Amino acid sequence: MGLLTQLVTLPLAPVRGVAWVMDRVIEAAEDEYYDPAPVHRALAELERQLLAGEMDEETFDQREDELLDRLDEIQAFQRGEL
Repeated sequence: MGLLTQLVTLPLAPVRGVAWVMDRVIEAAEDEYYDPAPVHRALAELERQLLAGEMDEETFDQREDELLDRLDEIQAFQRGEL
């Protein structure tokens, strides 16, 4: 950018700064939301509860389906399909 352009657009600097911060916040939120590690941990805990007799088969199947759907969503996002 030239000096004249910087001077003319100087009043917009706070807006650009806020937009940059919002982009970083959105990136961080997406990274956390689309992290498969918590879903894998939840699946392992679910299986542990089933094997320990803390959960019946029907409840296990329902929750497992929800978690597997979540993993499918994460994988679709990582492939750029969302």
